[in-house]
Amino acid sequence: MRRRLACLLFACLTLAPARLVRAQTFPTPDSVIRRIWQESMERSQVERLAQVLMDSIGPRLSGSPGFQAAGDWLVRTYEAWGVAARPERYGTWRGWRQGPAHVDLVAPRVQGLEARLLAWSPATAGTVEGDVVAPPETLGPGEAERWLAGVRGKWVLWSAPEPMCRAPQELERYARPETVQRIAAERRAMDDAWTRRLVALGGRALAGRLETAGAAGVLTSSWSDGWGVNKVFAAPTRAIPAVDLSCEDYGLLARLTERGQGARVRVSAESADLGEVPMFNVIAELTGTALPNEFVVLSAHLDSWHGATGATDNGTGTTTMLEAMRILRAVYPRPRRTILVGHWGGEEQGLIGSGAFAEDHPEVLDGMQALFNQDNGTWRVEYLEAQGFARAGDHLGRWMGLVPLEISRYVQQDFPGPQSNPGSDHSSFVCRGVPAFRLQSSYPEYRQYTWHTNRDTYDKIVFDDLRNNATLAAMLAYAASEDPERVPRDRVVLPIDPRTGRPRNWATCGTPRRASR
Repeated sequence: MRRRLACLLFACLTLAPARLVRAQTFPTPDSVIRRIWQESMERSQVERLAQVLMDSIGPRLSGSPGFQAAGDWLVRTYEAWGVAARPERYGTWRGWRQGPAHVDLVAPRVQGLEARLLAWSPATAGTVEGDVVAPPETLGPGEAERWLAGVRGKWVLWSAPEPMCRAPQELERYARPETVQRIAAERRAMDDAWTRRLVALGGRALAGRLETAGAAGVLTSSWSDGWGVNKVFAAPTRAIPAVDLSCEDYGLLARLTERGQGARVRVSAESADLGEVPMFNVIAELTGTALPNEFVVLSAHLDSWHGATGATDNGTGTTTMLEAMRILRAVYPRPRRTILVGHWGGEEQGLIGSGAFAEDHPEVLDGMQALFNQDNGTWRVEYLEAQGFARAGDHLGRWMGLVPLEISRYVQQDFPGPQSNPGSDHSSFVCRGVPAFRLQSSYPEYRQYTWHTNRDTYDKIVFDDLRNNATLAAMLAYAASEDPERVPRDRVVLPIDPRTGRPRNWATCGTPRRASR
């Protein structure tokens, strides 16, 4: 009896919202929603797909062989499922292949250091050993030129060192308040002092001056406020190598150098400049049967930074939309509206791929019903806002009403919404007045530990949540496709910006940069 009552309660909780919405607007949606759920829960491919993308293909830096390999794999995967897919070129980018990088402290003692070659960095000429130097604290007249003349063959510390590499939330929990305040003040003072040093040596021109002076290379560190985790971005140099070191390894070199204790390193780093190479989006499509010129778009960027494997930025979003399309092909192969998926290139360089697609396809923008973008981490989707579109919430609310409570009860719905978090590919469409929505997951831990870091790897993925997100994306795409009405595009006045005391400005569109040079 208990089991029968539990089953009845589960059925009511799961299907009641769908029945309510069907009675209001939708033609017999329940069977499709149930089949989406069944396909996702019983035959999920998210682990298999994510493993290939992160482990076998790996980092997908724009212009790298890894990005090309990922695009080729997506097209093959879609075609194997019977989904039409194509790479769509939008421009070029600086081609670069990274190889192994190894850094050792060799004096005053020997220790291996944790290192990553920064993106688009030149290689070393074999193994290069040299002293470590830091920008001087003070410079009198003419001293900048004398210091630069002495850097030939040496490795230059580029970043301000950190006074402590302990995660701040732990410091705040366990240390005395005065200790927290002292370390924060020390960090500010070190950052300010280091900035003054760099400005005195040439500021933005410093990289070129070091190259001309014959420096062996630069050493950097961009700590991400967590245990063993750094942000790893692009090299500040073009002619000499640039290497990122972990927070404490960099701090070790800085302390040895500042105290005159003879820091010396041995560096071996391989890379290849491939020139300008084609860049592209991957577009897959299920053609609509009734309204083929109206579109529902699933959206996620394919590119990543290269310090790890780009698992949560944005391998999880890529896998979410890939799996959602697989599910739709299996249970809803003849949609009312055309369903597209866009796997964008160049997001990390400024929303380039999605912006170029929006520029190149006015017919898709004109016919857009809705776009759903996912681009932040492994956790389940927990927030959905209408991005400032005044009446989009009527539709989003009805579509979410179809979604089983196992998923929807975790999603905060905010209509019409403040148009927060604009820094992802949905913004390429919102700025053009097109209803585009962000399927947003939890931010704080993602920002600290995996976003753009050397720890953004397969082991961080929570597959229960990834399966949840793919199911939600498939259900929303189905609901948007079947909705008999178009989503209105009228806009609200956005909330007050506390910095200005005036309403926030609506998102504006930039011009996508279609080449790196």
